[in-house]
Parts: sequence; structure tokens; C-alpha cells
Amino acid sequence: MIKKLFNFFKNKEMGYNEKKYEYLMKNIDFSRLPKHIAIIMDGNGRWATKRGMLRAYGHRAGVEALRDIVKACSELKIPVLTVYAFSTENWKRPKEEVDALMNLLVEYVYKEVEELNKNKVKIRAIGRIHELPEKCQRAVKYAVEFTSKNTGLNFNLALNYGGRAELVDAMRKIGKKIQGGIIEIKEIDEKLISDHLYTKELPDPDLLIRPAGDYRISNFLIWQLAYTEFWYTDVMWPDFRRVDMLRAIYEFQQRERRFGGVPKKDK
Repeated sequence: MIKKLFNFFKNKEMGYNEKKYEYLMKNIDFSRLPKHIAIIMDGNGRWATKRGMLRAYGHRAGVEALRDIVKACSELKIPVLTVYAFSTENWKRPKEEVDALMNLLVEYVYKEVEELNKNKVKIRAIGRIHELPEKCQRAVKYAVEFTSKNTGLNFNLALNYGGRAELVDAMRKIGKKIQGGIIEIKEIDEKLISDHLYTKELPDPDLLIRPAGDYRISNFLIWQLAYTEFWYTDVMWPDFRRVDMLRAIYEFQQRERRFGGVPKKDK
């Protein structure tokens, strides 16, 4: 198993470093990988600006990074990957950048869906999808339906997503059920709320990865991240590679997750 994975990750074009990979592959416990990894794909615009390019080129480079990480998660048999692709606040960006992002979304979906399907990846979209441009809605719907029966990686694209908007939508659904006499107020608990979120039926993230040096969650999965382990790096998303994800997983495994309890040594 280790040898097979090492050969998969051994890729000079993607920033291969033999000693670093060897150490990670020998020290990661592949029997207890995160069940759900969430990623805030940050730094595309800054990456492009530093190179004297338009921000749109950074987003395109970011798609290449995403392609690599999705393949890695699929190969590692990570059950769930959720990526923050476009937030409810991103509409505030210049129109030309938003238009480029929407066009890139459509291009990515139609270009990658057959390969993802071949690898048994199941695509889901979370967020207020109905507010996206019609062409984006059609592309997302096509990808979701085309891969709906797959049993491999659950790949969640957070599009027009905001954690607060998600909670508002959940409360509205619950409120309607109370009005309709389907449930009573006293029945509201954490499970009921979770069951009305976009991520219902999925485990909460074990690991959140945020590249590009910022230390905030930016309205991403604010309910689900209650006990998630955070991992930050200064690496910009377009430069993020499999070795970076392995580093995140390795460091995740060095932590003791207590979920509000006390350390084992203090028991």
C-alpha cells in the first residue's frame, strides 16, 4: 500500500521532493486518514498579481491545483472533500473577475466531469446554486446528476456559499415545518439543525486547510467547523501540491482531538 501511494505521489512536475515525500509516506498512518477535508482555496489573485498577470490567470492556475488535489484525495480514499470555490461575498469583486470565475466554473465542470466519473467521484454542490448564472446552474446540475451513483470521493463544490446564509436557509426550512405542524419547537436540537444544512448526511470536517497565509474561516462551514483541526500554510493555492496536503495530514495526526474533554495524560 505504502509503495503504491509513494509511486502515485512521486511527481517531479508537481514539486516532487524525495526526502520530504519519503518521510511523510513512512510516518503517515494511512489507516486513520481524515474522513472529511475542507479547503479554502485562497491566494489565486495575489499569486497572479505577483507575477504581473490578471487575477483571472491566478484562478485558472488554481483549477490546476484543484485537479491535482481531487486526484490525490480520490487515490487516498478520503471519503469527503469540500472546497470553497465562490462565496456569497465574492459578488463584490469586479464584474470582469466574477465573469471569469463563472466561465471557468462551466469550463472546469464540462472538461473534468468524465474523468471524475471514471474515478467514481461523486460531485455535489452546496450553496445558493439557484442564484448563479443559468449556464452555471446547468453545468452544476449536469455534473451532479452524471456522477450521482458514484461511490468514491464525495467532492463538494461550495458555490455562492456562505456559512451564515446556510444557517439562515436551515432556519427557514425548520420554521416552515413548525408552521406546518410537522415538528414542534421543543424538537429543535443540534441534530435537527445539522439535518437541514447543505452538508446533511456528511460528517463534519476533520481537517480544514487554508493556504496563502490568512488565519480566518471567511464564513466557511461555520457550524460544521466546531471541532475541526485547522492547518495553515503560506503557500498560495496555485502552488499547493500533494506534498502540502500530506504535510497537513501528517500534522493533523500529531494532534490529540479532545472535543471539549481533557488530554489523555491528565485522566
